[in-house]
Amino acid sequence: MILRFARCAVLALALTPLGVMSVAAQTAAGVPPDRPGAPYNTPSMNYVADMDFFKLPPGRKMGSSSAVRGDSKGHIWIVDRCAANDCSGSSLDPIMEFDANGNFIKAFGAGLLLFPHGFTIDAQDNLWITDGHVDPAHRLGDVVREFSPDGTLIRTLGKPGVSGSGHDTLHEPSSVLVAPDGSIFVGDGHTEGQGNARIVKYDANGKYLMEWGGHGRGPGQFEVPHSMALDSQGRLYVADRANNRIQIFTQDGKFLGQMHQFGRNSGIFIDANDILYATDSESREASGYGHHPGWRRGIRIGSVRDGVVTTFIPDDDLNPDGGTTSGGEGIWSDGKGHVYSAQVEQKRVVRYTLK
Repeated sequence: MILRFARCAVLALALTPLGVMSVAAQTAAGVPPDRPGAPYNTPSMNYVADMDFFKLPPGRKMGSSSAVRGDSKGHIWIVDRCAANDCSGSSLDPIMEFDANGNFIKAFGAGLLLFPHGFTIDAQDNLWITDGHVDPAHRLGDVVREFSPDGTLIRTLGKPGVSGSGHDTLHEPSSVLVAPDGSIFVGDGHTEGQGNARIVKYDANGKYLMEWGGHGRGPGQFEVPHSMALDSQGRLYVADRANNRIQIFTQDGKFLGQMHQFGRNSGIFIDANDILYATDSESREASGYGHHPGWRRGIRIGSVRDGVVTTFIPDDDLNPDGGTTSGGEGIWSDGKGHVYSAQVEQKRVVRYTLK
């Protein structure tokens, strides 16, 4: 694992001889234990899907989306890829606001994003969006954009149109998270074995502080750091997608443990009660990309206090009659019995309601 600060530092890990923290050490550290046994694939009958909850303006279609979140007012924000899977050359506004009943309020952001990907909303209701493609000629992409709720562009992390692995450049950023103290974390990298594979930490003013990662399978290494979440203790969870695991760290990059029991996660969200919602959009039996035999795609739900998966909302591969979800990458729960799945392949955002 590579760990870099603005000044040098040393990371100490409590590891087994194989380089992975033991279950006993992980439990003693207070983090959920790794439970890598049989996958939880039992479909839940307790959720009802609403495919048409969000009401778009006349003529507007939903594009691919991996981005859905709620704000402090109870409104729900979706960032799509301009009614397609890329916003390049589009005049559409990809950032859309809806009320709690799914009614459209407004949209903005045209011409500022190429490939909206990771998404979060901070304590001030500002919207943070990673742009995972790059267009050097038009100086767009490979950045993180922060917007106010009225559509004002507040700041940009990275250099628009410039790919890199330095302190002020990014390449294919997949995820972004803002901690309660304003610290900013970016999961930088989206291609297994190529480009970047790191978590970059900035202070509340956007100043580079440190980074950790590098390609690989060991503790603190990544293959596609696709989503992030914080629990009530302030521990950082990273969906290390192509490694079929979630890794757990302190906010200074110290490895605390890992979990395999939630699948091959594209998106994770932890609510105020430490319930983890994890969406697996890729697991499949076939060899090659997404190979994860025995696992089914869908949403797994459980507490990070014990790491036990209790609920599974299945994907189409278990439901030949059409199923309830497909390609779900973005995920959010409002804590009121609703789970929202932003789906790339199906170009929709589905709301699930607990019966």
